[in-house]
Formats: sequence, C-alpha cells, structure tokens
Amino acid sequence: MTGQVDDQGRALLAVPLAASTGGPRVEIEAWVDTAFTGGLTLPRKVAAGLGLAPGVSADAVLADGQTISLDSFVCYLDWFGGTYRTQAMATEGAYPLLGTELLSGRRLTIDYVAKTVELV
Repeated sequence: MTGQVDDQGRALLAVPLAASTGGPRVEIEAWVDTAFTGGLTLPRKVAAGLGLAPGVSADAVLADGQTISLDSFVCYLDWFGGTYRTQAMATEGAYPLLGTELLSGRRLTIDYVAKTVELV
C-alpha cells in the first residue's frame, strides 16, 4: 500500500472501505497517526455520507489526557488481501486517522524527501 506526504508533512494512505462486505468500495485518504492506538477514525459527516451502520460508543483518551465518548460506525476495509471488519470512531475532525491497531504487524516507511509513504 502506497501513499504520499502532503505539503503539511502528513503521511497519507488511500484506504478502500465499504458499509458491507460486498458493498461498493470508496477510497478515503487517511492520515497515519502513530500516536493513535486505535484503528480508524472518520469525520462524522464522512461516516454518515457512506451510509455506515452505527456501532457502539466508546471512551477515548485524547492527547491532552481528556476522556471523551465517541460514537462508532461499522465498516469493512480492504486490507492486505482480505476484508477487515472494524469500528471506525466518529470524530468532529477534518481528516480520517489510521492508527497503530491497523499498523500492527506491518512495516511503515515514510520518506519525507521523496514525499512517499509505504505500508507493507
């Protein structure tokens, strides 16, 4: 899986996801966030626009230590040759975030000179 480093220095990967296992895939550009230990966050309006089914809400601890409750949505990712079911946490942020849960067992290479991102 390859991506790019944008002009703000964010490592971005295109992640194909769907509302169901056999549903149409939509590629979202997710910001790789190695400080986020979960799997995936989606802006609430993106999750609603994709028609994702609501999941359970869960507590999340923010970088400043504040604990908040976030709603989640069920989605399916095309992930290294398989379909991966996950709960994407809904946020009010502008960008989807890809966290370390999905990076586990993978090698992430970010080349800021070439502005490339590779996840294998």
